Amino acid sequence: MEVKIGVLHTPREIVLESGQSAEDVERAVEQALAGKERLLSLSDDKGRRILVPSDRIAYVEIGEPATRRVGFGAL
Repeated sequence: MEVKIGVLHTPREIVLESGQSAEDVERAVEQALAGKERLLSLSDDKGRRILVPSDRIAYVEIGEPATRRVGFGAL
């Protein structure tokens, strides 16, 4: 699933494909924003870990699972 994280005072957002469920991502974001965790920690499909300081999070967008499109047609 695609996760976009907006960071304060940064013009670009962090975009990652995560194998975690939407509920797991939402729970991690809630804990970070509630002050229970100092860092938002997520992992992507390639096994990399993304750490964002919780006081720098502007927004988090949790998307649908990505599906690969095949073909050349305009849909």
